[in-house]
This record gives sequence, structure tokens and C-alpha cells, in this order.
Amino acid sequence: MVAYKVSVTGLKGGHSGLDIHLGKGNACLILNKTLLNACERYGIRLAGIDAGSLRNAIPREGFATIVVPAAEENNFLEFIAEADKSAKNLLKDADPGVSITVEKTSLPKSVVDVTTQHNFYNAVADCPNGVLAFDKNMPDVVETSSNLAIIKSENGVIEIAVLTRSAVDGDRDIAAAKIANVFKENGATTAHFGEYPGWKPDVNSPILEIMKNVYNNKYGKVPAVKVIHAGLECGILGATYTNWDMISFGPTIRFPHSPDEKVKIDTVGKYWDFLLETLKNAPKK
Repeated sequence: MVAYKVSVTGLKGGHSGLDIHLGKGNACLILNKTLLNACERYGIRLAGIDAGSLRNAIPREGFATIVVPAAEENNFLEFIAEADKSAKNLLKDADPGVSITVEKTSLPKSVVDVTTQHNFYNAVADCPNGVLAFDKNMPDVVETSSNLAIIKSENGVIEIAVLTRSAVDGDRDIAAAKIANVFKENGATTAHFGEYPGWKPDVNSPILEIMKNVYNNKYGKVPAVKVIHAGLECGILGATYTNWDMISFGPTIRFPHSPDEKVKIDTVGKYWDFLLETLKNAPKK
């Protein structure tokens, strides 16, 4: 056997809610597909895997250590070159920087057993990912989604983290249960944690109307009002204080949950001035 490190790099990543509908590449899924196909064709064995970094970010990079039968080495290298070409073609618009490469490495002390390896590849391949449902009243707004975010092997265990989002708590739980079943059917143990309530938009919100008028009076135009597919503290607060009228706003942020995240500096002062003017016009009760 000969050992190689397989790398998936060059992806843009991004926010696992705001960007989930953009068709960006998911390093966990690309790496798993590559390993699964190579396993079926050349009998490679998995020794270790490390893909993704944050639950709320679309994974940008993934790495795996594998061993290949020496007799299949050249075929495997040709396969990787074709897999790289195929990924570049598939993601040429959404994620043109994608790259699948390999480099030789030292032989690992052990590999994952055949049954676990088989179950792992199949579970990840079958895991629902991306947009699961759009809002029926706002077809351009994602209502429910899932992001296969992290895969890591350590101390004989492979751990996988998936973040499921929805504006509707029941739909979030249904999606999470379906995902859990995929892994349970392949011999994994699962746990749900970190859930928080959704926050349904209220087009008749009084504070929304006040802030639209304040913005128009101050800046000479009506602001764009948007519903976003992201987790906000408003959902947690609103579940407890059900009588609250809430709105979320702030300075302009680009490329959240990625190394390119940035804030447009001249919007910070504008945001603060808008907040102060809103407070002046907010109802006393």
C-alpha cells in the first residue's frame, strides 16, 4: 500500500444560512464523493479525515489520509485528476476556485475498518444538504435548510456536525429527525443540541413602519426590508417575550462566516445615527 493526503481546497465557503441557496461547493461532500468513488474503483482505505471548521459555515476545505494498493496507484492518480476537472466544471460559476489534489505521505499506523468506512461514506452521501424548503409566501426566501458542516476523525471515532435551520420550529425538527435517521441506519449514534426558535416575519410590525418612515425622512428613500435565512437572538428573545415587537438591523456586512468577512466602515456611523433617531420616534409603551 502507498499513502496519500487528499485535499479539497479553494472553495469560497460562507454563511450556512444566507448563502445556502447559492450552489456553493461543500468541501465535506466533495471529499466524501471523491473517497467513495475511489474506494469502489481502487479499494482505497481511509485512515483519517478533517473537513470543515464551524457548524454555521459552509465548509471550505477538507483533508483525508488514505492508503491505496500499490498496483492501483497510477489509476488512482488519474482518477483524482479527473475528479478535479469534474469539480471545476460543475462549480465553474458558483465556486470556480475548487481544487482536488493529492500528495504522498507516510503510511498511517491503522485504517478505518471496512464496515465503518462503507457506512460512513454512504451516510454522508445520503445526508440531506442545502435548501430543503422555500417560504410559501415568499418564494425567494429559504425557510428550511441543512448544512453538513464538519467531519473529523479522532481517537477511533468519526464525528459529523450538521446545522439544520428553519423559520418553523416543527419543520426544523422534522428535517433534523430525517438526517438523524440517515446516520442511524448506517450504524451511527446521533444527538440533537443547540436548537433555537425561528422568528417568523411580521409585515404589519409597528416598529417596522416607524423605522421605514424615520429612514425615509433622514436619508430620502425607503429602506429595503428583507427576510434572511439566519439565526438571530430575536428568535430566542421572542419565544420568551411573545408580546415584543422586534426588528433586526445593523451596518453592512459582507461574506459572513468566511475568512473574507468584512464590515463597510461608513455604514457603522449611519447605523448608529439611525438607531438614535428611531429611539426618539419609538412609542413610549
